[in-house]
Amino acid sequence: MTFYTAKGDDGTTGLLGEGRVPKYHVRMEAIGALDEASAALGLARAQCSAHQIAPILLEAQRDLYKLMAEVAATPENTKRFHFIDEARVNWLEEHTNELSQVVEMPKEFILPGDTLGGAALSMARAVVRRAERWVVGLFDEEEVTNPDLQRYLNRLSSLCFVLELLENQNAGRKTTLAKS
Repeated sequence: MTFYTAKGDDGTTGLLGEGRVPKYHVRMEAIGALDEASAALGLARAQCSAHQIAPILLEAQRDLYKLMAEVAATPENTKRFHFIDEARVNWLEEHTNELSQVVEMPKEFILPGDTLGGAALSMARAVVRRAERWVVGLFDEEEVTNPDLQRYLNRLSSLCFVLELLENQNAGRKTTLAKS
């Protein structure tokens, strides 16, 4: 067994269903950004010390895996890969609301880097936002039809922000404001 198929050597990638698209296709850009978002969440999960963070990020990574599958599915297979729904969006909102009660919301923009874990969460938030932009583009072009995908990513980036504040607070570090 090898770790490669060589099927993509022609510059195309297979979808979940019939057909292949160029590796630079907007759908592949979205999937790549989602993959990067999952990796960034994994990096944050490995760095964070606040006990609440790792289980939340692990579940979000599993959700992103399912979200990638739905984005990679051809129209005739979309329903087979439909896992992200209003309940998953609500799950993110519940965690964000719960954690918002224990962290102080800054009154202005912040700069990442007060803790290693917090900085990793800020990077994850930024990558999730990029993935969100690609998925919104796919939705607008009717390449994907599930509006909960973009809602999920929007809420996930907000959760990453709250988790960054929690991580900094847990480490006893004050979050640096952008204005001096």
